[in-house]
Amino acid sequence: MTNQNEEPRKRFLALDTSTAILGVAITENGKLLHETNASGERNHSVHLLPIIEQALQATGTTSAMIGGVAVGLGPGSYTGTRIAVTAAKTLAWAWKVPVAGISSLQALAWGGLAAALAQQQKQTAIAGDAEPEEMSGTGPDWVVPLLDARRGQAYTALFAADGEEAPRRLEPDAVRLMADWVPQLAGRLKEATAEGRKPRVIWLVGETGLHGSAESIRPLRELGRVQSVPYELEGRWAGYLGEERLQAGSDDLHSLIPNYTQLSEAEANLRRSREGSLNQ
Repeated sequence: MTNQNEEPRKRFLALDTSTAILGVAITENGKLLHETNASGERNHSVHLLPIIEQALQATGTTSAMIGGVAVGLGPGSYTGTRIAVTAAKTLAWAWKVPVAGISSLQALAWGGLAAALAQQQKQTAIAGDAEPEEMSGTGPDWVVPLLDARRGQAYTALFAADGEEAPRRLEPDAVRLMADWVPQLAGRLKEATAEGRKPRVIWLVGETGLHGSAESIRPLRELGRVQSVPYELEGRWAGYLGEERLQAGSDDLHSLIPNYTQLSEAEANLRRSREGSLNQ
C-alpha cells in the first residue's frame, strides 16, 4: 500500500483595487479557480472582504489551504490601492502566510494583451482574412498599459510579450505626461527598428479613451502597427503574477507599501502651501 500525501494543495489569493475594478482571484498551480471583478471604485472598502469570503466559500478554500496572498501595488487610485494592500497584509499576518506585491500595470498589460489577441483571433475567424503584414516587425509585441492620472498624464510602463508568459518589463511603472511619453516610445521604436527588433504590434491597453486616440499616438502610427484596446483589469492576471511571485519569494510584511508614483492631490496641495509659507 502506497502512502499518499494528505497535505492540502496550496492555493493563492490575489487582490487588486488600484483601478475602478475590484479584482479578487484564487489560483492553484497556475490555474484559475475563482475570479470576481466588481466595478465601483468608491465602494472597494465596503465590498472587498465580503467578496474575499465569497471566493473562499465558492472554492471550498480554508485558510489552511492558502499558501500566500498577492496584492496589486498600483500605481493607480491612491486610496483604492491602499485598501487592497492593507487587506492583504492583514490576512497574511492572520493566516501566517507570505505576502507579495505585484505591479498592477503588469497585470493590466498581460490581461489587456490576452483580451486583444482573443478579439483579433475571433475577428480573423469571422472575416477569414490573414493578418496584415504591412508596418509589422518580427520582434516581440510591445504592450503599453494606460491608466488615466489626470492633467494629460497616465500611469504607464512598457512591456515586451512573446508567447503566453507574463510580459517582461522594458520601462518602469511611472506617471508620465503623454505628450512626452509618446515621443519617447517613438524614439525607442526607431532604435528597435534599426537593430532589427521592431515589434510586430504595439498594443495600447487599459484606459485608452483619453490617451490612445489616433491623434495622440500619431508619432507611433507613423512608424509601426499600433492597436488601442480598451480594457478593465481582471483579477486572474493579478492572480497569475502573484502565484509566480510567491513561488519565487515574498516581501516583508511590515515594509510592503503601495507604489503611488506621485503624491496624492491633497498631499501635493499641502506641500505647496507649506513651501509657500516658508518662502514668505
